[in-house]
Amino acid sequence: MTNPLKIGDKAPNFTLPDTDLKPRSLKEFQGQKVVLAFFVGAFTSVCTKEMCAFRDSMSRLIDLKAQVVGISVNDPFSNKEFAEKNRLTFPILSDYNRETIKTYNLQAADFAGLKGYTAAKRSIFVLDKQGIIRYTWITENATVEPNYKAIEEALEKIN
Repeated sequence: MTNPLKIGDKAPNFTLPDTDLKPRSLKEFQGQKVVLAFFVGAFTSVCTKEMCAFRDSMSRLIDLKAQVVGISVNDPFSNKEFAEKNRLTFPILSDYNRETIKTYNLQAADFAGLKGYTAAKRSIFVLDKQGIIRYTWITENATVEPNYKAIEEALEKIN
């Protein structure tokens, strides 16, 4: 298993399809502060609360000049329905082949007791404008939401 990414590391680039099957790369967000929000699964209760919390705080995040990007292992079609149903106003990307969660060392193996099913650990990475990780939060407990205030505080510290 690779070492976890840490503060000061350059966030690995990725290219994943969005809800319209358009390839989206981390590089396209360079020059902006980015909140990468890896979530376990579309339509699960905690993931819905988390993504809606980001949606509801978008004006504050825009004031902080931050772009939220949600990433799950769900297929783009499920993510599209999830984003539409919850009126999510930021990109939701599909890591359906699980390459990005492997690169970021976020694999939750045998998720929900399903042997062989891998999902993403609920995780947050705040990146500065050059793509350097300035804040990380990773939980093994899929029922725990991130500390949204800590995310905002991390964004406030970035020029």
